[in-house]
Amino acid sequence: MTSPEHQSPDPEPTKPTGSAAPQYKDRIYRSLAGIVGGVLLLAVIGWLGVDAVFAGEGRTPWLALAAMLFLVPLIVAYTLRPAVYVNDDRLRVRNPFRVIVLPWGQVASLRSGFTNEVFAESGAKYQLWALPVSLRARSKANRQEARAAAQAARKGGGGAGGAVEGPRRHESDLAMAEMRELHERRRGDEAAQGEVTVRWAYEIAAPAVAGAVLLAVLLAVG
Repeated sequence: MTSPEHQSPDPEPTKPTGSAAPQYKDRIYRSLAGIVGGVLLLAVIGWLGVDAVFAGEGRTPWLALAAMLFLVPLIVAYTLRPAVYVNDDRLRVRNPFRVIVLPWGQVASLRSGFTNEVFAESGAKYQLWALPVSLRARSKANRQEARAAAQAARKGGGGAGGAVEGPRRHESDLAMAEMRELHERRRGDEAAQGEVTVRWAYEIAAPAVAGAVLLAVLLAVG
């Protein structure tokens, strides 16, 4: 089961920049399972690829190099790269092939369904790859919440006191709840205004395309 890694804000505020409220370092949300899986895949490909390069014969070393050039950027893009950076002024989404920066004033909503998504005021939708949805964990949390509510009702009816433990929500749902709360607080602030920017990750796409072309050429020439 995937679970995003949540890095809390640095307790020491940075130097204020024209605002009475101190600014903090970004909170970072990432998928721990994605990172672990990516490292394992890179290790396997590296082991097989290096062995093929040094022990292979004929075209095998070149095929191995082309395959690594194609696969390694893709694995990095989909496992190690995705992250969501959050601070008081904006949301920065680092997806496999794009980096989207959305000031809170430009965020219309944050929605959770089969995927976690952020909607801009313009209507554009961006998926949060770093926060995968666990429908199983969400269903379990809903059942726990229903049981906790029933237990609280029984205790209330019988005059008994005591706190009832709430459901344990999936980490991605907790992250989305935190971002929604911050969005509601900060969307009207002057420092949280600006334009949405999108940058393509050519440093990921270019080597993957080059590897795909080289691999196709090697396979075509036989």
